[in-house]
Amino acid sequence: MPLDSTAKAGIVAKFARGKEDTGSPEVQVALLSERINGLGEHFNTHKRDHASRRGLLKMVNQRRKLLDYLKLNSPDRYAKILNDLGLRR
Repeated sequence: MPLDSTAKAGIVAKFARGKEDTGSPEVQVALLSERINGLGEHFNTHKRDHASRRGLLKMVNQRRKLLDYLKLNSPDRYAKILNDLGLRR
């Protein structure tokens, strides 16, 4: 399910590293996490929606790759984003 522009802008503002930052790994992970959490409600009502489940798995894998990149290159930013989003790894 796509995010509306106000929710997306709020997430970008919260996790951005600078004023014009929209593509840092932190922002991308936060946006993906929000979309992943939103799909949980969808799957409670539509248990047989396998096409969306495939999209969910792609989003989870993309988030994992971004988190692996952060862990390798900047462990302090990695730890901060995990705490802010409440992810466990």
